[in-house]
Amino acid sequence: MSFIDFNEIVSEAWRAYDSSREIVRIEDISAKVSTNHVYRITLMDHHIIVAKLSYFGQFEHFVEDHSIINALSNNLPGPFENFLARSLMKGNELFVHRHQSDVIDAWVVFYRPIKIRNKLPRRLDEHQIKRLGQEAAKFHKACHTVRGTLPPSAKSMNVDIDDLLETLDTDEGKFHFHKYIDLIREHCEIFQKNYVELDADSMDTIPVFVDWNIGNFSVTDSFRFFSRWDYDWFRMSSRIMDFYFFSRVVSDVGDRTIFTYNIDILMEERFITFLKSYHEIFPLTKADILLLRETYRFFLLNYVVKYGRYFFHEVFATKLQKEVFDVHLPSIEKKFNPEPLLKALNL
Repeated sequence: MSFIDFNEIVSEAWRAYDSSREIVRIEDISAKVSTNHVYRITLMDHHIIVAKLSYFGQFEHFVEDHSIINALSNNLPGPFENFLARSLMKGNELFVHRHQSDVIDAWVVFYRPIKIRNKLPRRLDEHQIKRLGQEAAKFHKACHTVRGTLPPSAKSMNVDIDDLLETLDTDEGKFHFHKYIDLIREHCEIFQKNYVELDADSMDTIPVFVDWNIGNFSVTDSFRFFSRWDYDWFRMSSRIMDFYFFSRVVSDVGDRTIFTYNIDILMEERFITFLKSYHEIFPLTKADILLLRETYRFFLLNYVVKYGRYFFHEVFATKLQKEVFDVHLPSIEKKFNPEPLLKALNL
């Protein structure tokens, strides 16, 4: 991509939001894995504002997601009423600035800073795994409670898979995926078949954040959820969409700088411990557990294959996609066995 002055786009967005308050400093605080940009803005009056700039996906989906998140942040009952970082409003509406040029179509949203407590340890012990399961269940239950108060969402897993299948028939899709097109199409069709057999459309949809990397949220000393600030993969979907990343958090290898998206962690005893703790508070069904395989497949197809080169920096995208094609997609049917999970939950 040609040189783009992202700081100037952020400044432009702030002038559109409130030109009466001058910016004195803009600092890039982005994670270096993602192509999204996050900035800390210091104003002349010493107040701090956080800006997020994105240019992958669709503008309409960006606005839709942040509108839902903002409603959710206001409507969540205790103890989660202050858990989510809130976006800034202008008048009665969420403020989103769109910058369009010959080079880039980028969107900026502003957040109030949120307090951060403790980051999870890289490897959790058994007690911590159980506490995380309890907190995840309580948070999902709170999201489920207010689901009827949120703005509608146009996205669904089926819509995203249909879009990927259409992409495979374009010149761009043929260029980027060439020898893997048949493999991608095969797994899209497997997903659609199993999705229908599980009657997944009848399952409740709630707000899910998908990426529960330990750098995206903080907890209290007693391991209660305290704050969450990263919304890159937010969507309205089955709560099961969140479980693959929870399995990564509780896995035996723990959080790693060099990572892969393998399925083995869904079969670990540590993940079963998490599930049992979660199940005691917000019970799961047999269909939920069977959907785990398909949400994992969807994660690979949608976030790594379809959006990988837009979301991840090139060096990460190339590595992760190759692993998906050569290892992870071919291993799904061989390695995922729902029986130990169902037995552990008495389902």
